[in-house]
Amino acid sequence: MTKRKSNNLNMGEALQEFIKANKLQKGMDRVNAREAWKKMMGNGVNNYTTAIELRNDTLFVSLSSSVLREELSHGKSKIVKMLNEELGREIVSKIVLR
Repeated sequence: MTKRKSNNLNMGEALQEFIKANKLQKGMDRVNAREAWKKMMGNGVNNYTTAIELRNDTLFVSLSSSVLREELSHGKSKIVKMLNEELGREIVSKIVLR
């Protein structure tokens, strides 16, 4: 009987290789950025969030409340920093609130 090769990968490593081989990282970044926003901002902000979209390195967030938009605009740099910490790498460099 022949011996099996012992090149076992754990599930996380296998998924990362699949994502890299099929060039799916940009799509995963879009989904991860959307989920990070929802997780970080909580229900209060999410109730007024109508759309979240990552294009290149800019996160576009549509809000239905002009008061909330103004309030969040004062802390954009802090939000960018917190999002990137949540994502584990530098994905978002700018936020546009609409």
